[in-house]
Amino acid sequence: MPSFLKIRPLAALALTGFAAFSSPVPAQTAPALAPQVATPAIGNRPAPPPPVDFGPLPEIHAAISNTLPGLLGKPLKWVSTAPLVVPQHDDTHFLFSVKDPTVAFIDGKWEIYATANMVMGAQAAPLVQPGAARPARGGTFNMVHLSFKEWKDAPQAKLFYMDNAGFTGYKCAPELFYFAPHKKWYLTFQTQAPAFSTSVTPGDPTSWTKPENFFADDLYRQYMPRLPIDYHFIGDGQYMYMFFTGDDGNFYRSRTTYAEFPKGFSKPVVAMRGTRNTVFEASITYRIKGTDKYLTIVEALGNRYYRAYVADKLDGEWYPIEGFDTMEKPFAGKANVTFESGVEPWSVQVSHGELILDSNDERMILDPNNLLFLYQGISEADNKGDYGALHYKLGLLRAVK
Repeated sequence: MPSFLKIRPLAALALTGFAAFSSPVPAQTAPALAPQVATPAIGNRPAPPPPVDFGPLPEIHAAISNTLPGLLGKPLKWVSTAPLVVPQHDDTHFLFSVKDPTVAFIDGKWEIYATANMVMGAQAAPLVQPGAARPARGGTFNMVHLSFKEWKDAPQAKLFYMDNAGFTGYKCAPELFYFAPHKKWYLTFQTQAPAFSTSVTPGDPTSWTKPENFFADDLYRQYMPRLPIDYHFIGDGQYMYMFFTGDDGNFYRSRTTYAEFPKGFSKPVVAMRGTRNTVFEASITYRIKGTDKYLTIVEALGNRYYRAYVADKLDGEWYPIEGFDTMEKPFAGKANVTFESGVEPWSVQVSHGELILDSNDERMILDPNNLLFLYQGISEADNKGDYGALHYKLGLLRAVK
C-alpha cells in the first residue's frame, strides 16, 4: 500500500478529534478551491500531490421554506430511549465506544453494523480485568455487528467483533443496503478509501466477501479531497451515487451506472458547499416516500447536531430547509430532543446516525410519517479527552406525532 494511504487513517483520527473539541468559528462563505499548482519537493522528500480540481463550484443557498410532507413538514420533536447499544468486552477486545450505526430490518430481526473504537488482541486482556485503569487514548476504529428482534432486546444483544471475520485494521462508518439488480447485500465502509463487501445473508457477520476498494489506489489519490469521510450510497434507478464529506465544509458526489456498480465511479464533484460548522460529517441521503424529492441530513459542528437539505434530484442543487438549519432549530439535536419517562438524559448530542428506511434497497426510501433515528450520543462529562477514547453509545430517537 502506498505511504500516502497508510497515513490517512491517522490523519482522520487526529483531525476528527480536533474538530470534536475546537470552538466553532463564525460561518463564512467557503472559498473557491485553489488552482492546481504542485508544491516543489524539499530535499529528498517527494513533492506532495497538487490540490484536486473539482471544477465549477455550486452556490451556497439560503434556507428555503419547508414544504415537505408528513412529520418532515413541521418542527420536529424527538424522544430518545436510554442507551441501547454500549461497549462490550472480551479477552481480546476492549471497546471505548460503539458509534456510526447502520440498520436494516431483515427476516424479522434488526441487523446493526457499527463502528467501535477498540484495543484488539493480547493487549486487550489486562484492560478488561476488574479495577484496570481505562487508557487515556483510543485504539483502532473497526466494526461490530449485533442482531435482535425488538428494540427492547437490544441491550442484551451480544456484539460480534468484525475483525474475527477478517475485517482487520482501520475500517469504520458502515452502510448496509440491498442492491436489487444483484440480489445481494452490500456493506460499505471507510478504510480511509471507500470499500465494500457483499453477502446474501447479512445477518451472518462471517458471510461477507473480502473487502474491495471502489477506486483503484491511483484514482483515489487523484480524485479525493484531503480527508474524505463517511461515504453513503443511494440509487435512482439509473445511477448509483456515492456521497461523502471532506472535512472542509463541502459535500461531495460521485456516481456510476447501475450496470457498472460497484465499479466505474466518476471523479467526485462538490455537490454542496458550506463551512465545517454547517457541513461537517456523517451525511445521509434519502428519497422521501411518495414524492420526487431527496433529503440529505448532515452533522454540523458546535454541539454536534443535524441539519437538513432538500433537492429535486440526486445530481441537483441542495437547499437548506428553514427550521432544520440551526443549532437552535435543528433537524435533530439537543434543542429538540427529550428523553423517555424515567430515562435520565444521557446525551447532549445527536451525532452520526441513520434514519430507519421504509425498505432495504438502494433507493433509500424514507417514510415521512414514521421517523426513527438510530444515533450515537455522549454525555457532557464524557465528551473530553482523546477522540478515539470517547465513550459513545447508541440510542433511538422517535419523532413525536
